[in-house]
Amino acid sequence: MDSRDNVLDNPNMIQIPTYALYGEPSGQGAQEWLHWEPIQSRSRVHAYKIAPHRHEQFFQVLHIAGGSASVTIDGAAWEMQAPAVVVVPALCVHAFKFSSDIDGVVLTLMQRDLTATGAGELQPGIAPAEASVTQAIYSLIAEADRPADAHLVAMPALITLLAVALRRVMKGSASAPAGGGRYQSHAHAFRDLVELRFRETRRIGEYASALGISTNHLNRVTQRVFGSSALGVIEHRVVLEARRLLLFSTQSVKQIGSDLGYEDPAYFSRFVTRVLGTPPSEFRRAGGRMRLFHQVGNPGDLD
Repeated sequence: MDSRDNVLDNPNMIQIPTYALYGEPSGQGAQEWLHWEPIQSRSRVHAYKIAPHRHEQFFQVLHIAGGSASVTIDGAAWEMQAPAVVVVPALCVHAFKFSSDIDGVVLTLMQRDLTATGAGELQPGIAPAEASVTQAIYSLIAEADRPADAHLVAMPALITLLAVALRRVMKGSASAPAGGGRYQSHAHAFRDLVELRFRETRRIGEYASALGISTNHLNRVTQRVFGSSALGVIEHRVVLEARRLLLFSTQSVKQIGSDLGYEDPAYFSRFVTRVLGTPPSEFRRAGGRMRLFHQVGNPGDLD
């Protein structure tokens, strides 16, 4: 792909949008833990051009069965012909330009489910669509569409098989170069650490120390990858949990605040009001049917 087609270099782009699925603002509607759809269904609506965007928590794999595509991931670009697979881990900025005869599917999973397999971190890039990968993708889709006996056992097992198949086929393939890889690595590690400790601490220094980097560098990492300060990322995770508990638990607002590390109910209420745009009690009564600001000072930028 030459510089004219590399849409990641668009000088008019102020910030890279983060979507649940492309074209759908983050946080609107219930998010399933697995989603799949034909590539045609979404790309056709956008004239076969998918602008640069990223997903904070979603891992995607595209199986290209027919047609061709220009693929850009974190600034690295390829021209590809079917059959092939494209691997896009969470946080990677990616864009596509598909031929009008594109055929295949895009499968979206939670990044944490891929991580839980123990198959190791999957790198972004493209690879041949070997039979093992094709079978793993469509076996997972079939189980998700038509749940059978022991479905809850089958799904993690099939995700593991997919992770292993992708790892094997991506080894030695045209994966993305390492430019910016350290930032991505630190961002992934920070996000995982926040997932473990967001109830315990919001002290940036503790997270930076655990990662072996300075607080200034941690903020540079989060600004570059997430478009947010490190505190903004933590607060985003806290408010996501608060939102879930307000909507789906019977705990009082005071109990929810205490569980999330806010011993002062008034402070917790002010925090929720600032981020959700409404007091927690009103948000609960409305059933969440109001605008959700995902990040202080930069609403909607994170999933």
